[in-house]
Amino acid sequence: MRSCWYINDEWPEHLRTGCDLMNLFFVVDEYTDVEPAPVVRGMVDVVIDALNNPHKPRPAGEILLGKVAQEFWQLGIKTATPTSQHHIVESLTAYLESVVQQAADRDNNTLRTIDTYLHNRRQNIGARPSFVPMELDLDLPDHVFYHPVILELSMYITDLIILGNASRTLPCHNIILTLVQDIASYNKEQAVGDDRHNILTIAMRQFDTDFLGAMDWVTNYHAEVEMKFLDGLKRVPSWGSKIDRQMKQYLYGLANWPRCNDSWNFESGRYFGSKGREVQKTRRVPLLPKLAPYQDASLRRENVVVPFIDTLHYKAIQVQ
Repeated sequence: MRSCWYINDEWPEHLRTGCDLMNLFFVVDEYTDVEPAPVVRGMVDVVIDALNNPHKPRPAGEILLGKVAQEFWQLGIKTATPTSQHHIVESLTAYLESVVQQAADRDNNTLRTIDTYLHNRRQNIGARPSFVPMELDLDLPDHVFYHPVILELSMYITDLIILGNASRTLPCHNIILTLVQDIASYNKEQAVGDDRHNILTIAMRQFDTDFLGAMDWVTNYHAEVEMKFLDGLKRVPSWGSKIDRQMKQYLYGLANWPRCNDSWNFESGRYFGSKGREVQKTRRVPLLPKLAPYQDASLRRENVVVPFIDTLHYKAIQVQ
């Protein structure tokens, strides 16, 4: 994440805001992933209220998400420009609304097409608010920040994060080549039956193909998006030297995001556990067998169970 920033006097605080934002995402994900849409709607409303009213006392007995969001933003706004404050609240609100839609998809067993999935996932992955910490020291007015070309470039980077640095899988039994985000998370999700909201599952169903066929499609689409991003850079307009310098800094961070995300996936333990560095080197990971759902249906909110990949590997060994 650090490589997305230019050095400035306040970059340590901005890096802290970015890290705190990642932790907010994780808490929201774990709380909402096990709840039906009406409950998720209530949780999301609490978070949105906390972001828009960071200094308002939170009600007694309120779900923890309100306090987490409030403390994140109380600290973040201290070193954020007014324009970046507006952008992060707007983009976080869009992300949170997409979380409600994902819960509705679970409730209704909705099977999306690639187009409708990407439309939802571009918000649901949380990329847009994750880009904002790169502009916390910048003053990019809305007519610049929301310019069609800049939005287009942001969409391409978001798609690259969703898809991952895709390349051809090796046709080895029980082995998949590991990539990032949807591809990195696929092994964990398919093992516990939570892979409906994953590009590989959707591609296999839509194109009536197998895992390798889906990976081939992702590889080709990824290459297309790369070229579209590079072409889009050539169409960035000029708004004068002051704005252009700031936009250059923002686009530098934007272009670094897929690589940063790739490194994080291997280093964080979220998708590959304690073997992340090994997987990063070999690019191979054993495909987990189908396991029983990891969640106790009675555990919610502060008691929700977070599935660790090393635990899933241990369970896989037990069932073999």
